[in-house]
Amino acid sequence: MVFFRSVAVLSKLRSRLAQQSTSLGAARWLQIQSASDLDLHSQLKDMIPEQQERLKKLKAENGKVQLGNITVDMVIGGMRGMTGLLWETSLLDPDEGIRFRGLSIPECQKLLPAASPGGEPLPEGLLWLLLTGKVPSKEQVDALSKELQSRSKVPDHVYKAINALPATAHPMTQFTTGVMALQVESEFQKAYDKGLSKAKFWEPTYEDSMNLIARVPVVASFIYRRICKEGQIIPADSSLDYGANFSHMLGYDDPKMLELMRLYVTIHSDHEGGNVSAHTAHLVGSALSDPYLSFAAALNGLAGPLHGLANQEVLLWIKSVVKECGENITTEQLKDYVWKTLNSGKVVPGYGHGVLRKTDPRYTCQREFALKHLPADPLFQLVSKLYEVVPPILTQLGKVKNPWPNVDAHSGVLLNHFGLSEARYYTVLFGVSRSIGIGSQLIWDRALGLPLERPKSVTMEWLENYCKKAA
Repeated sequence: MVFFRSVAVLSKLRSRLAQQSTSLGAARWLQIQSASDLDLHSQLKDMIPEQQERLKKLKAENGKVQLGNITVDMVIGGMRGMTGLLWETSLLDPDEGIRFRGLSIPECQKLLPAASPGGEPLPEGLLWLLLTGKVPSKEQVDALSKELQSRSKVPDHVYKAINALPATAHPMTQFTTGVMALQVESEFQKAYDKGLSKAKFWEPTYEDSMNLIARVPVVASFIYRRICKEGQIIPADSSLDYGANFSHMLGYDDPKMLELMRLYVTIHSDHEGGNVSAHTAHLVGSALSDPYLSFAAALNGLAGPLHGLANQEVLLWIKSVVKECGENITTEQLKDYVWKTLNSGKVVPGYGHGVLRKTDPRYTCQREFALKHLPADPLFQLVSKLYEVVPPILTQLGKVKNPWPNVDAHSGVLLNHFGLSEARYYTVLFGVSRSIGIGSQLIWDRALGLPLERPKSVTMEWLENYCKKAA
């Protein structure tokens, strides 16, 4: 395994490559497609041989090229800054944020089909983009939406498995249980047990991933209605797209909320491969565990306070500010509360990121949504004040590499505005979204024949002895 010498070098290289990719608008890899060929599976089948040859050539011609060195700080610091994982669907730059197949979030908002002119991108469009590297037509997105609807029936045993848990169980515990129950119908496991050529591993992986993506909104909405709405289940509406139908099944039909859910699912879908949930899915999948097993493992990582659980922590913290200081809190009062939080040994939730060194573009697009649809919301106004107050304080501390807000700093306030105020449930929404990115990459993992992941670990004694010899 080889690594870049510094995050700065990596940032410059990524930024340059991203600029080159977006300037090649007519290139095959980022072309806007015509309405022909509405079948996603057939598109992938045509593309895969070429990408297999591309990877084979890359390895044959450049396999021994060194990308940099590993430091002791990297080994004991959570492998930060190491480049050691192939993840095709997205790339994260420390300065400019996430790019989905080379496209930034504003570019996705501009290019991907929407439910109505000027609306937020449809998640199905992003799924098509992640899998093919091509911007789909509205007709292709509509066809994909229908395909997902046709795959969305959840077996009764899944509901029974969830109902076996106490209603008080954390929503993520119930969600992971539901996904594991779905695994009973894994096409990959059936095909593997019968004997399947490695070259065809991607096909049952595609079936599992698409079924998983289609069914998790149904499972997630069942859990929400079970916990929060006395078990009054709302059936799917086949006339709605993926994001809007999810919102509908949760019980929220305000057109603005439908738009929010389309945006939410799209921007939370993928964030390259090094984050806990994505890396977990890749690691487990590399053992040829099927997509259900891989995604369930990813959800358990997502449930951690340092990853997906952070979005619930943000809203709870913001509400604690209001409870103690009132909605009309002054800037000075807010500064005092931030310092009080930090001096108590806690962090300000929603600020900082393991890779990003600027404001998260996922935060920015949510802020733009709020300015358009709910500018007078008191909690949004508080979030805006926090944006002015928190970064200077964190900078003053001198210990924080990134004092800027991340995606979690804003999402809860938007959901709360439309009535979805149960913060403990928010990570489930994140999980539904992440199925799109993880499922897409798992298909490519199997299509490209990526091997079992097995990095080398060392002990403190080994490090001490190595450093003595190197001195």
